[in-house]
Amino acid sequence: MSAPDLLVIEDLAVSVDGKDILHGINLVVKAGETNVVFGPNGSGKTTLMMTIMGFPRYQVKRGKITFKGVDVTRMPVDERARLGIGMSFQRPPVVKGVKTGDMVKACLKARSMPGDLAELAEKTHMTEFLNRDINSGFSGGEIKRSELLQLLAQTPELVLLDEPESGVDLENIALIGELINELLQKGCPIHQRCRSGLIISHTGHILDYVNAATGYVLFNGRIISCGASPRDILDNIKAKGYQECATCPIK
Repeated sequence: MSAPDLLVIEDLAVSVDGKDILHGINLVVKAGETNVVFGPNGSGKTTLMMTIMGFPRYQVKRGKITFKGVDVTRMPVDERARLGIGMSFQRPPVVKGVKTGDMVKACLKARSMPGDLAELAEKTHMTEFLNRDINSGFSGGEIKRSELLQLLAQTPELVLLDEPESGVDLENIALIGELINELLQKGCPIHQRCRSGLIISHTGHILDYVNAATGYVLFNGRIISCGASPRDILDNIKAKGYQECATCPIK
C-alpha cells in the first residue's frame, strides 16, 4: 500500500516583489519520504521553500498547497508551523537579544513531549552557543547546526531544508548529514516514520549523507524533470548540466 500524500503542490505560480518566479509547479511529498529539488542558483528553489512556509513576501498568484489534507495556501507562517511544517534556512538572520538556548526551550515547551535541552545541544555540538544570540558570529557550519538544533526541538512533520550543505566545511558536513537523518527518522522503516523531508540543493552533495526517494529539477521557475532516482538525476546534471534536463521526461 502506497504511503499517503503529506504535501501536495498543484499548479503553483508565485511572484516576489512583482516579478514572476515560479510557474505551474506540481510536486508531492509522501508521508515518511524525503524528496530533493535540484536547481542552479536563481532557479526559484528558495522561493518554493519560502512559499510552502508561508512568508508574505512570496505571493501566490495561482495554484494550491495542501498539507495533511488541509489547504494552507493562504495560511500564515505561525499556523503552518503549528500544523507541523518546519524549515532550516540557507541564510537565516541574526536575532539580537534572543539567546539560542531560549529559542530551543520555547520549541521544546511548545511540543507535547518534553525534551532535554542539554542532550540536544551536546548532540548538535551547540552547548557552548546556548548563551549566545541566535546566529550572531556563527560560522556556516555553526548556523546549520543551530538550525537543526531548533528543528530537533520542534519535531515538525514536514522538514524543509534549504541548501543544508551550503557553507559547511568537511568537518561539519558528516555531522549535518547525521543530524538530518535522525530528524527524518531514517533509522526507522518508512511506514513507521512521523516525518517527511523536502531538501533543495544546488550541488547535490547532501545525497552523500542523506537518501532521498524522488528527485525534481527546478529550472527557470519550472519543474523540468522528476524521477525516482535522485542520484541518477544528479549524475546527469554533473555530466551534462541543468539545461540538458529540459529534454528529460517528467515521470
